[in-house]
Amino acid sequence: MKRVYMDHSATTPVDSEVVRVMTDTLINNYGNPSSLHFFGEEARQALLKARKQVADLISADSSEIIFASGGTEANNMAIIGAVQAKKNKGRHIITSAIEHHAVLNTFQSLQNEGFDLTVLPVNMVGQIDPQDLLNAIREDTILVSLMHANNEIGTIQAIPTFGEMCRSRGIIFHTDAVQTVGRIPVDVKEMKIDLLSLSGHKFYGPKGIGALYVRNGVQIKPLIFGGGQENKRRSGTENISGIVGMGKAAELAEKYMPQRLEHLQLLGQTLFDRIMNEIPEAYLTGHPGARLPGHVSLVFPGIEGQSLLTFLDAEGIAASGGAACSSNSFAVSHVLKALAMRDDIAVSSLRLTLGKDNSLEDIDYLMGILPSLLERMRLLWDLQ
Repeated sequence: MKRVYMDHSATTPVDSEVVRVMTDTLINNYGNPSSLHFFGEEARQALLKARKQVADLISADSSEIIFASGGTEANNMAIIGAVQAKKNKGRHIITSAIEHHAVLNTFQSLQNEGFDLTVLPVNMVGQIDPQDLLNAIREDTILVSLMHANNEIGTIQAIPTFGEMCRSRGIIFHTDAVQTVGRIPVDVKEMKIDLLSLSGHKFYGPKGIGALYVRNGVQIKPLIFGGGQENKRRSGTENISGIVGMGKAAELAEKYMPQRLEHLQLLGQTLFDRIMNEIPEAYLTGHPGARLPGHVSLVFPGIEGQSLLTFLDAEGIAASGGAACSSNSFAVSHVLKALAMRDDIAVSSLRLTLGKDNSLEDIDYLMGILPSLLERMRLLWDLQ
Protein backbone atom coordinates (compact mmCIF):
# COMPACT_ATOMS: atom_id res chain seq x y z
CA MET A 1 0.00 0.00 0.00
CA LYS A 2 1.25 3.48 -0.87
CA ARG A 3 2.06 5.70 2.10
CA VAL A 4 1.52 9.45 1.73
CA TYR A 5 2.43 11.95 4.44
CA MET A 6 0.32 15.13 4.41
CA ASP A 7 0.72 16.32 7.99
CA HIS A 8 3.79 18.58 7.83
CA SER A 9 2.27 21.21 10.11
CA ALA A 10 2.35 18.58 12.87
CA THR A 11 5.96 17.62 12.20
CA THR A 12 8.35 17.08 9.31
CA PRO A 13 10.65 14.14 8.51
CA VAL A 14 14.23 14.74 9.57
CA ASP A 15 16.40 15.60 6.57
CA SER A 16 19.09 13.03 5.79
CA GLU A 17 21.81 15.71 6.00
CA VAL A 18 20.54 16.64 9.45
CA VAL A 19 20.68 12.99 10.55
CA ARG A 20 24.27 12.79 9.29
CA VAL A 21 25.54 15.79 11.26
CA MET A 22 23.65 14.75 14.38
CA THR A 23 25.08 11.23 14.21
CA ASP A 24 28.59 12.57 13.74
CA THR A 25 28.08 14.90 16.72
CA LEU A 26 26.79 12.12 18.98
CA ILE A 27 29.78 9.90 18.13
CA ASN A 28 32.63 12.37 17.79
CA ASN A 29 31.67 15.61 19.52
CA TYR A 30 30.49 14.53 22.94
CA GLY A 31 32.18 17.17 25.08
CA ASN A 32 30.37 19.53 27.42
CA PRO A 33 30.59 23.06 25.94
CA SER A 34 31.20 24.45 29.43
CA SER A 35 34.34 22.35 29.87
CA LEU A 36 37.73 24.01 29.41
CA HIS A 37 39.54 21.17 27.60
CA PHE A 38 39.60 20.66 23.83
CA PHE A 39 36.57 18.31 23.90
CA GLY A 40 34.59 21.16 25.43
CA GLU A 41 36.00 23.61 22.91
CA GLU A 42 34.87 21.44 20.00
CA ALA A 43 31.36 21.30 21.43
CA ARG A 44 31.41 25.05 22.05
CA GLN A 45 32.37 25.72 18.43
CA ALA A 46 29.56 23.48 17.21
CA LEU A 47 27.16 25.41 19.44
CA LEU A 48 28.35 28.76 18.06
CA LYS A 49 28.01 27.56 14.47
CA ALA A 50 24.44 26.35 15.00
CA ARG A 51 23.49 29.57 16.78
CA LYS A 52 24.62 31.55 13.73
CA GLN A 53 22.78 29.21 11.35
CA VAL A 54 19.53 29.72 13.23
CA ALA A 55 20.10 33.47 13.55
CA ASP A 56 20.79 33.83 9.83
CA LEU A 57 17.50 32.13 8.99
CA ILE A 58 15.53 34.93 10.68
CA SER A 59 18.01 37.78 10.02
CA ALA A 60 18.98 38.03 13.67
CA ASP A 61 22.33 38.31 15.47
CA SER A 62 23.80 35.18 17.00
CA SER A 63 23.76 36.80 20.44
CA GLU A 64 19.96 37.06 20.21
CA ILE A 65 19.32 33.28 20.00
CA ILE A 66 18.53 31.20 23.11
CA PHE A 67 18.18 27.46 22.62
CA ALA A 68 15.26 25.68 24.29
CA SER A 69 13.58 22.28 24.24
CA GLY A 70 11.05 23.37 21.60
CA GLY A 71 8.37 25.86 20.67
CA THR A 72 6.34 25.33 23.83
CA GLU A 73 9.23 26.18 26.13
CA ALA A 74 10.22 29.11 23.92
CA ASN A 75 6.68 30.50 24.16
CA ASN A 76 6.69 30.12 27.94
CA MET A 77 10.12 31.72 28.22
CA ALA A 78 9.03 34.67 26.11
CA ILE A 79 5.65 35.34 27.68
CA ILE A 80 6.37 34.68 31.35
CA GLY A 81 9.90 36.03 31.12
CA ALA A 82 8.82 39.31 29.53
CA VAL A 83 5.89 39.82 31.88
CA GLN A 84 8.02 39.17 34.95
CA ALA A 85 10.58 41.68 33.69
CA LYS A 86 7.95 44.37 32.97
CA LYS A 87 5.31 43.75 35.65
CA ASN A 88 6.26 46.87 37.60
CA LYS A 89 5.32 48.96 34.56
CA GLY A 90 1.88 47.44 33.97
CA ARG A 91 -0.36 44.39 34.34
CA HIS A 92 -2.16 44.33 30.98
CA ILE A 93 -1.37 41.65 28.39
CA ILE A 94 -2.86 40.89 24.97
CA THR A 95 -3.15 37.80 22.77
CA SER A 96 -5.63 36.38 20.24
CA ALA A 97 -8.36 33.75 20.31
CA ILE A 98 -6.61 31.42 17.85
CA GLU A 99 -3.19 31.06 19.45
CA HIS A 100 -1.61 27.67 20.08
CA HIS A 101 -2.36 26.29 23.54
CA ALA A 102 1.30 26.81 24.43
CA VAL A 103 0.47 30.52 24.30
CA LEU A 104 -3.17 30.53 25.42
CA ASN A 105 -2.58 28.38 28.48
CA THR A 106 0.44 30.46 29.46
CA PHE A 107 -1.62 33.63 29.29
CA GLN A 108 -4.37 31.93 31.29
CA SER A 109 -1.88 31.11 34.02
CA LEU A 110 -0.83 34.76 34.15
CA GLN A 111 -4.45 35.85 34.32
CA ASN A 112 -4.91 33.50 37.26
CA GLU A 113 -2.02 35.33 38.94
CA GLY A 114 -3.82 38.66 38.60
CA PHE A 115 -2.70 40.01 35.23
CA ASP A 116 -5.41 41.68 33.11
CA LEU A 117 -5.81 39.71 29.86
CA THR A 118 -7.40 40.86 26.60
CA VAL A 119 -8.07 38.19 23.95
CA LEU A 120 -8.52 39.65 20.47
CA PRO A 121 -11.15 38.15 18.14
CA VAL A 122 -10.55 37.16 14.53
CA ASN A 123 -12.74 37.44 11.46
CA MET A 124 -14.25 34.50 9.56
CA VAL A 125 -10.95 33.78 7.76
CA GLY A 126 -8.88 33.93 10.93
CA GLN A 127 -7.29 37.36 10.63
CA ILE A 128 -6.87 39.88 13.44
CA ASP A 129 -8.04 43.40 12.67
CA PRO A 130 -5.19 45.86 13.44
CA GLN A 131 -7.80 48.31 14.69
CA ASP A 132 -8.85 45.78 17.33
CA LEU A 133 -5.29 45.66 18.60
CA LEU A 134 -5.05 49.44 18.57
CA ASN A 135 -8.29 49.71 20.54
CA ALA A 136 -7.11 47.13 23.07
CA ILE A 137 -3.75 48.77 23.85
CA ARG A 138 -3.70 50.71 27.12
CA GLU A 139 -1.16 52.75 29.04
CA ASP A 140 -0.44 49.72 31.24
CA THR A 141 -0.07 47.22 28.36
CA ILE A 142 3.29 45.48 28.67
CA LEU A 143 3.12 42.52 26.26
CA VAL A 144 1.36 41.55 23.02
CA SER A 145 1.71 38.00 21.64
CA LEU A 146 0.20 37.19 18.23
CA MET A 147 1.12 34.15 16.15
CA HIS A 148 2.63 34.57 12.68
CA ALA A 149 0.59 31.81 11.04
CA ASN A 150 -2.04 29.52 12.47
CA ASN A 151 -1.25 25.83 12.58
CA GLU A 152 -4.84 24.68 12.00
CA ILE A 153 -6.09 26.99 9.25
CA GLY A 154 -2.84 28.36 7.82
CA THR A 155 -3.85 32.04 7.99
CA ILE A 156 -0.90 34.45 8.08
CA GLN A 157 -1.20 37.57 10.24
CA ALA A 158 -0.02 41.13 9.55
CA ILE A 159 2.96 40.79 11.88
CA PRO A 160 4.93 43.81 10.57
CA THR A 161 1.90 46.03 11.24
CA PHE A 162 1.45 44.67 14.75
CA GLY A 163 5.17 44.91 15.44
CA GLU A 164 5.30 48.55 14.43
CA MET A 165 2.23 49.37 16.55
CA CYS A 166 3.87 47.85 19.62
CA ARG A 167 7.39 49.18 18.97
CA SER A 168 6.16 52.76 18.63
CA ARG A 169 4.42 52.47 22.02
CA GLY A 170 7.21 50.73 23.93
CA ILE A 171 5.26 47.46 24.24
CA ILE A 172 7.07 44.11 24.00
CA PHE A 173 5.87 42.18 20.94
CA HIS A 174 6.17 38.39 20.77
CA THR A 175 5.19 36.13 17.91
CA ASP A 176 4.86 32.37 17.86
CA ALA A 177 6.47 31.69 14.48
CA VAL A 178 6.72 27.92 14.85
CA GLN A 179 4.72 27.38 11.65
CA THR A 180 6.57 29.94 9.53
CA VAL A 181 10.29 29.90 10.36
CA GLY A 182 12.03 27.75 7.79
CA ARG A 183 8.96 27.70 5.57
CA ILE A 184 8.48 31.30 4.48
CA PRO A 185 10.83 34.32 4.79
CA VAL A 186 11.00 35.76 8.32
CA ASP A 187 13.03 38.89 9.09
CA VAL A 188 12.79 39.89 12.74
CA LYS A 189 14.26 43.32 12.12
CA GLU A 190 11.95 44.31 9.27
CA MET A 191 8.95 42.86 11.11
CA LYS A 192 9.74 44.79 14.34
CA ILE A 193 9.66 41.63 16.45
CA ASP A 194 11.04 41.65 20.00
CA LEU A 195 10.59 37.97 20.85
CA LEU A 196 10.07 35.06 18.45
CA SER A 197 9.58 31.33 19.09
CA LEU A 198 10.64 28.61 16.64
CA SER A 199 10.90 24.83 16.63
CA GLY A 200 13.35 22.62 14.75
CA HIS A 201 11.02 19.77 13.89
CA LYS A 202 8.80 22.05 11.79
CA PHE A 203 11.55 22.54 9.16
CA TYR A 204 13.09 19.06 8.83
CA GLY A 205 15.13 19.17 12.01
CA PRO A 206 14.86 16.96 15.12
CA LYS A 207 12.17 17.08 17.78
CA GLY A 208 12.95 18.33 21.24
CA ILE A 209 14.89 21.41 20.18
CA GLY A 210 13.78 24.96 19.52
CA ALA A 211 14.88 28.51 20.09
CA LEU A 212 13.75 31.89 21.31
CA TYR A 213 14.89 35.07 19.59
CA VAL A 214 15.31 37.91 22.09
CA ARG A 215 16.06 41.28 20.50
CA ASN A 216 19.14 42.90 21.97
CA GLY A 217 18.06 45.23 24.76
CA VAL A 218 14.84 43.34 25.58
CA GLN A 219 14.78 41.96 29.11
CA ILE A 220 13.24 38.64 30.12
CA LYS A 221 13.45 36.84 33.45
CA PRO A 222 14.75 33.24 33.27
CA LEU A 223 12.44 30.34 34.07
CA ILE A 224 15.19 27.76 34.62
CA PHE A 225 18.05 28.39 37.03
CA GLY A 226 21.36 26.58 37.32
CA GLY A 227 24.75 26.93 35.73
CA GLY A 228 23.95 30.05 33.73
CA GLN A 229 24.09 28.59 30.23
CA GLU A 230 22.54 30.45 27.27
CA ASN A 231 23.69 33.81 28.54
CA LYS A 232 22.12 33.08 31.96
CA ARG A 233 18.67 32.92 30.38
CA ARG A 234 18.18 29.15 30.16
CA SER A 235 20.41 27.07 32.41
CA GLY A 236 21.24 23.44 31.74
CA THR A 237 23.82 21.58 29.66
CA GLU A 238 22.97 22.21 26.02
CA ASN A 239 21.57 19.46 23.78
CA ILE A 240 24.48 19.72 21.35
CA SER A 241 23.37 17.06 18.86
CA GLY A 242 19.85 18.50 18.70
CA ILE A 243 21.16 22.04 18.38
CA VAL A 244 23.59 21.02 15.63
CA GLY A 245 20.74 19.25 13.85
CA MET A 246 18.47 22.28 14.03
CA GLY A 247 21.33 24.48 12.87
CA LYS A 248 21.84 22.32 9.80
CA ALA A 249 18.10 22.27 9.11
CA ALA A 250 18.07 26.08 9.35
CA GLU A 251 20.97 26.33 6.91
CA LEU A 252 19.18 24.04 4.43
CA ALA A 253 15.88 25.90 4.87
CA GLU A 254 17.54 29.21 4.04
CA LYS A 255 19.41 27.74 1.06
CA TYR A 256 16.46 25.96 -0.52
CA MET A 257 13.59 28.23 0.50
CA PRO A 258 12.90 29.66 -2.99
CA GLN A 259 12.65 26.19 -4.54
CA ARG A 260 10.60 24.79 -1.66
CA LEU A 261 8.23 27.75 -1.74
CA GLU A 262 7.62 27.36 -5.46
CA HIS A 263 7.08 23.62 -5.06
CA LEU A 264 4.65 23.99 -2.14
CA GLN A 265 2.69 26.77 -3.82
CA LEU A 266 2.22 24.59 -6.91
CA LEU A 267 1.20 21.53 -4.90
CA GLY A 268 -1.08 23.49 -2.58
CA GLN A 269 -2.90 25.25 -5.41
CA THR A 270 -3.25 21.99 -7.35
CA LEU A 271 -4.68 20.18 -4.33
CA PHE A 272 -7.07 23.01 -3.52
CA ASP A 273 -8.31 23.30 -7.11
CA ARG A 274 -8.91 19.58 -7.40
CA ILE A 275 -10.82 19.38 -4.13
CA MET A 276 -13.02 22.34 -5.07
CA ASN A 277 -13.72 20.87 -8.51
CA GLU A 278 -14.27 17.27 -7.45
CA ILE A 279 -15.89 17.72 -4.02
CA PRO A 280 -18.39 20.60 -4.33
CA GLU A 281 -19.53 20.30 -0.71
CA ALA A 282 -16.04 21.14 0.61
CA TYR A 283 -15.32 24.53 2.18
CA LEU A 284 -11.92 26.11 2.78
CA THR A 285 -11.12 27.31 6.30
CA GLY A 286 -8.74 30.21 6.82
CA HIS A 287 -7.74 32.98 4.44
CA PRO A 288 -7.80 32.00 0.73
CA GLY A 289 -4.65 34.01 -0.10
CA ALA A 290 -2.75 34.98 3.05
CA ARG A 291 -1.97 31.44 4.11
CA LEU A 292 0.94 29.06 4.45
CA PRO A 293 2.08 27.50 1.17
CA GLY A 294 1.01 23.88 0.85
CA HIS A 295 -1.54 24.24 3.68
CA VAL A 296 -5.09 23.20 2.72
CA SER A 297 -7.63 23.12 5.56
CA LEU A 298 -11.24 22.24 4.90
CA VAL A 299 -14.57 21.25 6.38
CA PHE A 300 -17.00 18.74 4.87
CA PRO A 301 -20.44 19.39 6.43
CA GLY A 302 -22.16 16.17 7.39
CA ILE A 303 -18.91 14.24 7.84
CA GLU A 304 -17.39 13.19 11.17
CA GLY A 305 -13.77 14.27 11.00
CA GLN A 306 -12.24 11.66 13.31
CA SER A 307 -13.76 8.86 11.24
CA LEU A 308 -12.49 10.48 8.04
CA LEU A 309 -8.95 10.52 9.41
CA THR A 310 -9.24 6.86 10.38
CA PHE A 311 -10.40 5.86 6.90
CA LEU A 312 -7.65 7.89 5.24
CA ASP A 313 -5.08 6.30 7.52
CA ALA A 314 -6.31 2.87 6.44
CA GLU A 315 -5.53 3.92 2.86
CA GLY A 316 -2.00 5.00 3.81
CA ILE A 317 -2.73 8.74 3.92
CA ALA A 318 -1.56 10.66 6.99
CA ALA A 319 -3.54 13.85 7.61
CA SER A 320 -4.92 15.76 10.56
CA GLY A 321 -8.13 17.29 11.83
CA GLY A 322 -6.33 20.29 13.33
CA ALA A 323 -3.55 20.74 15.84
CA ALA A 324 -1.58 17.52 16.37
CA CYS A 325 -1.13 18.46 20.02
CA SER A 326 -4.86 17.95 20.55
CA SER A 327 -5.61 15.43 17.81
CA ASN A 328 -6.53 12.74 20.35
CA SER A 329 -9.22 14.98 21.78
CA PHE A 330 -12.77 15.00 20.44
CA ALA A 331 -13.34 18.59 21.55
CA VAL A 332 -14.24 21.09 18.84
CA SER A 333 -11.25 23.19 17.79
CA HIS A 334 -11.01 26.52 19.59
CA VAL A 335 -9.66 27.98 16.34
CA LEU A 336 -12.73 27.01 14.33
CA LYS A 337 -14.96 28.23 17.16
CA ALA A 338 -13.20 31.60 16.93
CA LEU A 339 -14.20 31.73 13.24
CA ALA A 340 -17.85 31.60 14.40
CA MET A 341 -18.22 28.12 12.90
CA ARG A 342 -21.01 25.86 14.16
CA ASP A 343 -19.84 22.85 16.16
CA ASP A 344 -21.51 20.35 13.81
CA ILE A 345 -19.48 21.77 10.91
CA ALA A 346 -16.26 22.27 12.84
CA VAL A 347 -16.08 18.55 13.71
CA SER A 348 -15.78 17.77 9.97
CA SER A 349 -12.41 19.48 9.59
CA LEU A 350 -9.52 18.06 7.60
CA ARG A 351 -6.02 19.56 7.42
CA LEU A 352 -3.73 18.54 4.56
CA THR A 353 -0.26 20.07 4.88
CA LEU A 354 2.33 19.30 2.23
CA GLY A 355 6.11 19.19 2.36
CA LYS A 356 9.18 19.31 0.18
CA ASP A 357 9.05 15.58 -0.62
CA ASN A 358 5.39 15.47 -1.64
CA SER A 359 4.55 15.19 -5.34
CA LEU A 360 1.71 15.59 -7.80
CA GLU A 361 1.45 11.80 -7.72
CA ASP A 362 0.64 12.01 -4.01
CA ILE A 363 -2.22 14.38 -4.81
CA ASP A 364 -3.46 11.99 -7.51
CA TYR A 365 -3.43 9.17 -4.98
CA LEU A 366 -5.38 11.21 -2.41
CA MET A 367 -7.95 12.38 -4.95
CA GLY A 368 -8.40 8.83 -6.19
CA ILE A 369 -9.68 8.00 -2.70
CA LEU A 370 -11.14 11.07 -0.99
CA PRO A 371 -14.25 11.85 -3.15
CA SER A 372 -15.59 8.28 -3.11
CA LEU A 373 -14.71 7.90 0.57
CA LEU A 374 -16.78 10.96 1.46
CA GLU A 375 -19.69 9.63 -0.60
CA ARG A 376 -19.59 6.31 1.26
CA MET A 377 -19.41 8.07 4.61
CA ARG A 378 -22.44 10.21 3.77
CA LEU A 379 -24.37 7.13 2.63
CA LEU A 380 -23.59 5.35 5.88
CA TRP A 381 -24.63 8.46 7.83
CA ASP A 382 -27.95 8.64 5.95
CA LEU A 383 -28.66 4.97 6.70
CA GLN A 384 -28.28 5.47 10.44
